[in-house]
Amino acid sequence: MAARPTVVIARRLPEAGLELLSERFEVEMPGPGASDGWLQDHVRGAAAIVADPSIAVDAALLDAAGPALQVVSNFGVGYDNIDLKAARARGVQATNTPDVVTNSTAELAVALMLAAARRIAEADAFIRADRWSRGGSEQFLGRDLGGATVGLIGFGRIGQRVARRLEGFAVALLVHADQPLAALAPARSCPLPELLAASDFVSLHVPLTPQTRHLIDAHALSLVKPGAILVNTSRGGVVDTSALIAALASGRLAAAGLDVYEDEPDVPAQLRALPNTVLLPHIGSATVTTRNAMARLCAENVIAVIDGRRPPTPVG
Repeated sequence: MAARPTVVIARRLPEAGLELLSERFEVEMPGPGASDGWLQDHVRGAAAIVADPSIAVDAALLDAAGPALQVVSNFGVGYDNIDLKAARARGVQATNTPDVVTNSTAELAVALMLAAARRIAEADAFIRADRWSRGGSEQFLGRDLGGATVGLIGFGRIGQRVARRLEGFAVALLVHADQPLAALAPARSCPLPELLAASDFVSLHVPLTPQTRHLIDAHALSLVKPGAILVNTSRGGVVDTSALIAALASGRLAAAGLDVYEDEPDVPAQLRALPNTVLLPHIGSATVTTRNAMARLCAENVIAVIDGRRPPTPVG
């Protein structure tokens, strides 16, 4: 009997995907306390690597896997962690898990708007420090999302779902995107400088590419409406972290709600020290339903490629 192909999982995969892979392949994944070099040490001869956006799939890792490697299946929407040129040169297909994360990520973006606007993190820390006393009616004054002007930068699946989720808040919706707007009557397309100057909330929904890296830099932040709130659930590199810290410290931005960072999992101390931030550890897709759907799609991509079929969600 021929040996079953090996699938190497860089990190833990939810059971919904693990079961699918284990039925057909030999599956290897790190146990508790595995070293940072575990993947490099175990990848040789693998037919598939299941990675995620925190795993650098570069030419060195692809070469370490060797000619048996057929597919890199990313557990996530973003795939800038994969050297697509190197993968193509070695005949390796890359895949990701779009669509299934749309709803949970859009909901988190709206949650961050509300949390930042209503100063939820600050007020929570205040209570935990047992600092509450009678009076103080002016404490933690925030702002309303209802009736505000919200600017969406990027209008793909997640951006459009955010727009839908905001309908009940009766916001004025501005959009800056490369693609034409989908049929969404309240939205108005406008150039980026106009959007930044007019928006009370700016929410980012673009992929990380050479064109979007540091799209929100010191110049862009100088254009924002004073007291605006920035939300980022896309990719950390879209925002220049140093410029963001300066804008928050100066009060140019009233607050920021962030789920992604430039050098994850490292978050600068200066950013963590700012009280006018809501900082989350990249949990946009972190619901049971979404993560199980991602795991299944991740596994289905692996199975399709090894079976010689086109995967459901190829990239590159």
